[in-house]
Amino acid sequence: MEGVTLLKGGAHTDARGQIAFVNDFQFPGVKRFYQITHPDTSVVRAWQGHQVEHKYFYVVKGSFAVAWVQPDDWSKPSAMLPAFYETLNAGHPAVLSVPPGFANGIKALEKDSVLLVYSNLTLEQSAEDRWQFDAGLWLDWNNI
Repeated sequence: MEGVTLLKGGAHTDARGQIAFVNDFQFPGVKRFYQITHPDTSVVRAWQGHQVEHKYFYVVKGSFAVAWVQPDDWSKPSAMLPAFYETLNAGHPAVLSVPPGFANGIKALEKDSVLLVYSNLTLEQSAEDRWQFDAGLWLDWNNI
């Protein structure tokens, strides 16, 4: 899908431990970040849409399915829109960039998974750009 990009990273391990990195991720415009922990794999957080906010997703522990869809009408989007997802895993460092104009959703694929989310908006700005859609739309989360 145009606009959504995956910035792949890597890891280096030696006797001192491991360094995980995503060297192509730049921070210009990022104003905050937050951490989401899912204790089990049954929880789905979807769909949160943003016309202005740009979000970046990075898994610290475990793995997540991070999904996105581009609403055709923000007040009443079609139920037939194609949704896409990427599996992010702490063992394969990567940042998923979801630009403005998309709704996103997440689901942990392993117990106690941890996700960092970076945003280009303050919390107050984000609250004014938040669109909620039913989690049952666009994607069958049980088949991920």
